[in-house]
Amino acid sequence: MGSKKFILNADDFGMSKAFNRAVLDGYHRGFLTSASLCANGKAFNAGVNEIIPECPNLGIGVHLNIIEGRSLTKAPMLTNKRGKFNKGYGQLILLSQNPKFLEQVEFEFRTQIETVMNYTKVDHIDSHVHTHAIPNIFKITAKLAKEYGIPYIRTQHEEMYFVPSLRKHCNLKYPPNILKILLLNYFTAKNKPIAKEYGLSTNDYLIGVGYTGLMDDKTIEYGLKALDEDCVAEALIHPCHYATSNKNQHYTEFLITQNKELKDKISRLGFELTNYKKEYAIK
Repeated sequence: MGSKKFILNADDFGMSKAFNRAVLDGYHRGFLTSASLCANGKAFNAGVNEIIPECPNLGIGVHLNIIEGRSLTKAPMLTNKRGKFNKGYGQLILLSQNPKFLEQVEFEFRTQIETVMNYTKVDHIDSHVHTHAIPNIFKITAKLAKEYGIPYIRTQHEEMYFVPSLRKHCNLKYPPNILKILLLNYFTAKNKPIAKEYGLSTNDYLIGVGYTGLMDDKTIEYGLKALDEDCVAEALIHPCHYATSNKNQHYTEFLITQNKELKDKISRLGFELTNYKKEYAIK
C-alpha cells in the first residue's frame, strides 16, 4: 500500500444485535470500512446470515477471542468448568510460556478461524483485548493466518498523541491506557518481524489504545494529525446502535461512523478510506 491509507474497523462484530446493527448502519449510512467478527459471539449467526450479505464491500476479519464468553473447544487452561473464558490479560502473558497452554490456544484459534471462514471470505485477523499481541500467541496467530490465506494481521503500535480535552485526561480510564500503549508498543516491536517472517502485511499505526473507552471523532482526528508520513493507519472502535434510546460510550463510537465532518477532515489530512478487502482484491 502506498500513500496514506485509513481503515475504520468495528471490533466485536457478532457480540450482540446492537454491535451488528452498528456495523450495518455504519456501512450503509456512514463510512465504516471494516469489521472483525467474533466466532463465539451471541449474535454471530445473525451477523453472517443477515449483516454480511447486505455489506458486499465491507472488509471482514476474524476477531479471535479467549477473554470473554464461551470457548468453541475444550480448553481447560483457558476456561472454567462451564467452558467460559476466565483468564485476564496478565494471566495470559504468564501462561503463554506454557507449551500445553499454547496448544489449547492454537486449537481454539483454529476453530474460531474455520467457523468464520465457513461463512465468509476473510481479509484480516485481530483479537479481543489485543490478546494475540502477546508474542508467543502472536506467533501462533501469524502461523494460522498464513495457513488459512489471511493476508493481514493487526499490530498495535500507537503514536503518543493528545486530544485537547481535560475531561478525557481526568477520566480514570486514561492512566491505565498509557501503560497499555507502552506494553503494546513493546510487543509490536517483537511482533512485526514475526509478521514479516510469515509473509503477512500489517498496519503501521493503530488508533484506539490510548483512548480506549473514550473514543470519539476527536480521538480519530488528532490521532491521524499525529501521522505525517505515508502509512497504513487503522482505528478500532466498539460501536453499538441500540433499538432503544441507550446513549453510552458504545453509541458514541457508533456516531463516529456517521460523522460527515470527520470524514471530510480525514480526506483533507490526505488519508484515503479503504480496507484490506479492497487493498488485497479479495473477492
